[in-house]
Amino acid sequence: MELQTKLPLTPSDNPIDYQNKLVLLGSCFVENIGAKLDYFKFQTLQNPFGILFHPLAIENLVQRAIAGKNYRQEEIFEHDGIWRCFDAHSDLRSDNPKALLHLLNQRLKETKANLLASSHIIITLGTAWVYEYNSSGKKVANCHKVPQKQFTKKLLSVAEIESSLQHIIALIQNVNSEAQIIFTISPVRHIKDGFVENQQSKAHLITAVHSVLSSRAQSRDLAYFPSYEIMMDELRDYRFYGTDMVHPNQLAVDYIWERFTSVWISKNAYSVMDEVEAVQKGLLHRPFNPDSEVHQKFKTSLRAKITYLQERYPFMKFKISSL
Repeated sequence: MELQTKLPLTPSDNPIDYQNKLVLLGSCFVENIGAKLDYFKFQTLQNPFGILFHPLAIENLVQRAIAGKNYRQEEIFEHDGIWRCFDAHSDLRSDNPKALLHLLNQRLKETKANLLASSHIIITLGTAWVYEYNSSGKKVANCHKVPQKQFTKKLLSVAEIESSLQHIIALIQNVNSEAQIIFTISPVRHIKDGFVENQQSKAHLITAVHSVLSSRAQSRDLAYFPSYEIMMDELRDYRFYGTDMVHPNQLAVDYIWERFTSVWISKNAYSVMDEVEAVQKGLLHRPFNPDSEVHQKFKTSLRAKITYLQERYPFMKFKISSL
């Protein structure tokens, strides 16, 4: 008896292993997949400008980073005693304007370096709704709780999204022709936009992505991973949502990660992932008697596992202060 409709997925012929470098950009679902990749110690750069919900914000970051166009004083602003930038998430802020400019420009350099070196770039689109700052006409990445009357809310057309995605692809391929670009639509529902409006937004994103992929059907370095569809069709139940009934809960994230792994993680990496997970679980272990001989042997064994991993993969870092 089949109690679930499952999407047919085909393993990629360009999967991710521990030698690859990844960049993840976009909506908050990037944080979920990024956290899994980080847990298993893959080489990743995740949302250097924080969560970016719509394609124009991602396009702006990619374009600006590749062009090396540093931020200037007039491009940041002070609100409630804190300096912020409309191009970045509220995580990037400071009470000192020079410190914020330094942070933004360092993140730009980091983004460029990683885009040039990455083998896989994952772009997750969250919404087609954007906010245009009335005084400048700029479509912002984040409103930073500036009064809403200072913005005009707009829905990007399918054509506008297509144009943005085509530009993102061209920018990346001009500096890194070998990069595998993976698009996905975030399963997080933006119901603050409205229930019907959220569906309209997701429909625009899905249509635009598939139109772009169809127009580049011969390009093997472009792909789509159906995280939104897995959530909507395979996990069609509120037990897979958090208490806000909007975000996928940990069970859903774990499930989608398993599906992602089956497509995009090289089988050659599985054994290393098991080794990493054994270390991660060991680091979380809390003994009843820290001074016991048994626990001292456990710590020695755990140190040996970490050393063995780091000899083969020097980029792996573990929080070992308790050892």
